[in-house]
Amino acid sequence: MTIRLINRSSNPLPAYATPLSAGMDLRANLLEPVVLQPMERRLIPTGLFIQLPEGYEAQIRPRSGMALKKGITVLNTPGTIDADYRGEIGVILINLSTQPVVIEPAERICQMVIARYEQAQLVEVETLDETERGEGGFGHTGVR
Repeated sequence: MTIRLINRSSNPLPAYATPLSAGMDLRANLLEPVVLQPMERRLIPTGLFIQLPEGYEAQIRPRSGMALKKGITVLNTPGTIDADYRGEIGVILINLSTQPVVIEPAERICQMVIARYEQAQLVEVETLDETERGEGGFGHTGVR
């Protein structure tokens, strides 16, 4: 699959780290470091603009290393970039740690996963088919 992308940052293009990687790391497009205080959230620019094929989305997900080492995650995870969006990819980061965390220029801040999707046609009905689970909700299928 080929995806058209404009890179207005000084960072290299996103790339897969290994042949079996699902996501590409995106980097912060910053002129100077940004300090995120505990529980502070901030929109971090990437300098990237993308044109996805019809039927595909780009999912913005946290990097596990940032979450474990720094307590930083993507707030609206996974964030969705629709195929018709042409603006800059921005990433909403939040500091869930108890210490201020510095986001450096060009730091890898998230992963981008390209995923196929289908749009559903909703049909309103009065009843749904019965299942073994029925209306069992959270924790219903856990250990017994």
